[in-house]
Amino acid sequence: MVKVPNCCQQQYSCVMSLIGNAKLMQATLSSLLLTVVCLATTHVNAQESLKNDRQIPRLTSQTPTSPLPAVSSPLSGNQISLNGRTLSGTWLQRPGTAKQITTHISDGAFRQLIGVNFLNSSDWTRQPIQWFSLASKPLVLSTTLLKGYRYLDITNFAQAAGWQIQANGNTLAIATPKAQVTNIVQNQQPSDANLPPLQPTRIVVDLDRPTPWQVAQGATVKTIPSASPDPDTPPPKSTTPPNREWTVTLDAMADPALIQRYTPQPPPTLLPDLLKQLSPLTPPIPAPEPLIQKVEVVKNQTIIRLSVPFGLSPQVNTVANPHRLIIDIRPDPLEERDITWAPGLRWRQRYINLGAERFPVVWLEINPRRVGLTLKPMWVSPNTLIGTAPLIQTAQRYLAVAAINGGYFNRNNRLPLGAIRRDGQWLSGPILNRGAIAWNNSGQFYFHRLTLEETLIATNNQRLPILFLNSGYVQSGIARYTPAWGTTYTPLTDNEIILVVQKNRITNQLPGGKVGEQAIPIPLDGYLLTLRASATASASQLPVGTTVSISSNTTPADFNRYPHIIGAGPLLIKNRQIVLDAKAEKFSNAFIAEKAIRSGICTTPTGTLTIAAVHNRVGGYGPTLAEHAQLLQQMGCVDALNLDGGSSTSLYLGGQLLDRFPSTAARVHNGIGIFLQK
Repeated sequence: MVKVPNCCQQQYSCVMSLIGNAKLMQATLSSLLLTVVCLATTHVNAQESLKNDRQIPRLTSQTPTSPLPAVSSPLSGNQISLNGRTLSGTWLQRPGTAKQITTHISDGAFRQLIGVNFLNSSDWTRQPIQWFSLASKPLVLSTTLLKGYRYLDITNFAQAAGWQIQANGNTLAIATPKAQVTNIVQNQQPSDANLPPLQPTRIVVDLDRPTPWQVAQGATVKTIPSASPDPDTPPPKSTTPPNREWTVTLDAMADPALIQRYTPQPPPTLLPDLLKQLSPLTPPIPAPEPLIQKVEVVKNQTIIRLSVPFGLSPQVNTVANPHRLIIDIRPDPLEERDITWAPGLRWRQRYINLGAERFPVVWLEINPRRVGLTLKPMWVSPNTLIGTAPLIQTAQRYLAVAAINGGYFNRNNRLPLGAIRRDGQWLSGPILNRGAIAWNNSGQFYFHRLTLEETLIATNNQRLPILFLNSGYVQSGIARYTPAWGTTYTPLTDNEIILVVQKNRITNQLPGGKVGEQAIPIPLDGYLLTLRASATASASQLPVGTTVSISSNTTPADFNRYPHIIGAGPLLIKNRQIVLDAKAEKFSNAFIAEKAIRSGICTTPTGTLTIAAVHNRVGGYGPTLAEHAQLLQQMGCVDALNLDGGSSTSLYLGGQLLDRFPSTAARVHNGIGIFLQK
């Protein structure tokens, strides 16, 4: 006899109804299915952010008088309404066996909206998961790859959870059974000998049944400064980094007593004179920020607001019997993961030690020789090089299955500051002899410092160097702007002279005027030459009607053989040896010494390509450039390049950011996309 868990002693009926097709399917759960954990979860991410709180009609179970045939063609959309809240998330429904409808949700949406934990797997067609269940006995979902996403078949999962699902145009509506938060307890955990002296803390949330949950990182917590002993003396400034707000949200209602227990109380007030009499000399010792700042119920969700000290982050897990959400606040929250996500594409993450330091590293391993797996540079818009956007949006626009941020750019005017070449065409030229990666469609890569040497050759054999191509890097000299820049060019410095070149002939000379005032059209059959500062003297040697041509070569010449290039820098590793020389690539001393989050790209001895994000070390800030090079060398990199980092660092896979919350990721100009083709 099968023993049914307490949370599942009722049998639930689930109706899956397709609006527009008027086809219903009833699925009544057996006792065997009910031994699978009662499921329901919710979570929001960069791409999967809350859009509105519009309520959906209550979905009810129905029993048709006779079985109805399944849909004859798939349905799909990119919105999920979870208990009345509409969120971004791709899904599809397909006709299945025995006249059933199968429901599939992209794994990024499922993991982050529902709170499911993905377990390690070496088979990309099957994904084991843990959700209010034993990790030793995981539920395994089948997967499907389609248009840059990996979809999980949640049909049986949803039936066991008692979910009600209804497709309505572009939206998949999911209603989960009502749940109750019965208790919230915080307790200090003993120190782990392997951890720094930051004390981990545990919060246990008791539930009457499994329910969707989500965790999100917020802004820094603004604290009210402690009163000074002397009201005429300003309080001292804090020397420690501010706390960070985190929120844990559950699709469950908390008891009013819990809300009252964690409602912040106003601090006591003292009159200035009394305060001065009580403590004329001793400065007050500020009380530590309470971890649980507030518990509130908003639109049938319980929201737990946390104030987490710098160097700590929440690690959230679920257990069954009793059903609990366990929130561990710890200095090393990254969970080790090794998942074969698609053929030739592997998702990995773990801590890597460098001496006494431990760094969380999230990376993707790509086999570039796998048929159907290609890499391409990406930028925000195919019509212009001007602009920035979250990497998650750019990757989805290009239908990339995976991506990492690329080279540098000017954050103010959103212009590129490095090499971008795709399919043999230069989009933007390199600057300052900085490091770059080049590759072809056969899985061959080349790393080196890169210079592009363009020369303008006039009919009188006059030769003038062109220093920059479609670049936001502004210096005295001649720069060139092609239609890849956009339809127009607006002067970046005062008093430029613009030469219009069409069909290899100078057709006009124009004064640029003041910076940013005049937009000059870029001819489709030519380009603009921009003469800046001392180079304006060359205008008299290039009158209207002059025939010109351009010679172009790279240094080293090996770069000429590769159709795709992304420049960033500095170059970190060459032939397994660290070759870091940030000074030679004109990086500042502050940049060289900075401890920051970093992203990188490298090749391995087996010929795979690795794209990696390295975040803050346990108990401190991210790696220096030298530490970044050592980490990649320790990971087995043969050649490696540092990419743009800090808030730009973003590692994307199938609709989700793997390394950070999207709200913390900056908009970027370009990136490297990985594409899966049939």
